[in-house]
Amino acid sequence: MPQIEEIHRNVLESSAILDEVRASIARVVVGQDSIITRLLIGVLTGGHVLIEGVPGLAKTLIISTLSQVMDTSFRRIQFTPDLLPADITGTLIYSQKTGEFSAKQGPIFANFILADEINRAPSKVQSALLEAMQEHQVTIGDTSYPLPEPFFVMATQNPIEQEGTYPLPEAQVDRFMLKLRIKYPSMEEERVILNRMVVDRPVKLQAILKPAAIAEMRSVIDTIHMEERLGDYILHLVQATRHPERYARLSKLHGLISYGASPRAVIYMARAAKAHAFIEHRGYVIPDDIKAIGKDILRHRVILSYEAEAEQLDSEEIVGRIFDEIEVP
Repeated sequence: MPQIEEIHRNVLESSAILDEVRASIARVVVGQDSIITRLLIGVLTGGHVLIEGVPGLAKTLIISTLSQVMDTSFRRIQFTPDLLPADITGTLIYSQKTGEFSAKQGPIFANFILADEINRAPSKVQSALLEAMQEHQVTIGDTSYPLPEPFFVMATQNPIEQEGTYPLPEAQVDRFMLKLRIKYPSMEEERVILNRMVVDRPVKLQAILKPAAIAEMRSVIDTIHMEERLGDYILHLVQATRHPERYARLSKLHGLISYGASPRAVIYMARAAKAHAFIEHRGYVIPDDIKAIGKDILRHRVILSYEAEAEQLDSEEIVGRIFDEIEVP
């Protein structure tokens, strides 16, 4: 196994280009640095991201810009109540000339997918997308077709309008590595947006990162060192969502959580912490890496009880208490 010094050198060499990637994105997208960092974590770990936010906060612009900079294909799928699974995955087309069926691939066959307002489509359509996310392949007829690599899905939900929506079941939401809440820009950031958009001058971006380089980065991230005590820290955070009564400072949360985070949360938190260290140009994980991304991994995996809802608590507050009270190694 390589020594930490060697890992650190490899990380410095491999991750250096990410600063250029972020600078290039910043030429188009104003602010939203936290969202961009987490999208990079998703791309670098093979995870997927669910974003909740009101319309007009540049969600489409962020992922389309990211795909340009990474020289990958991008497709936007608008989810609507009349959408069918075949509209996403593709279908078989009959040719009268040959008398045979041929597969017509759907928009899912792209590197970066924006699933816009995913909760507006019925469960069959949501399941078709989530199956593709999990298996990285799509079956059309009797044949399975692999999806291109890297394959990354950013799904969005509108927290305002709930009429005509189909909420994602918890088991499906659990497939997303991160759930993010995008916020309004500050006044200073919005002033920059105002000045840029008054003059319609599209910014031409150059492809900086090739898909092959992303695969190499993933290999480097796998080697990043994480001490056993940090693994224990992750385990305690997840265990606290299931059995808060076992932790003296969290005993008041007993009865407020119906279901805690699944084992998938442990895996995702470790991978995301390594990817965060990589973006920060470090060959080793520190507690701040776990704290930086932990809430984004747990917020959609903690299901509250009726008692918590009666007290007008949300999962954000519960997860925040867990991070405040679990001792940092």
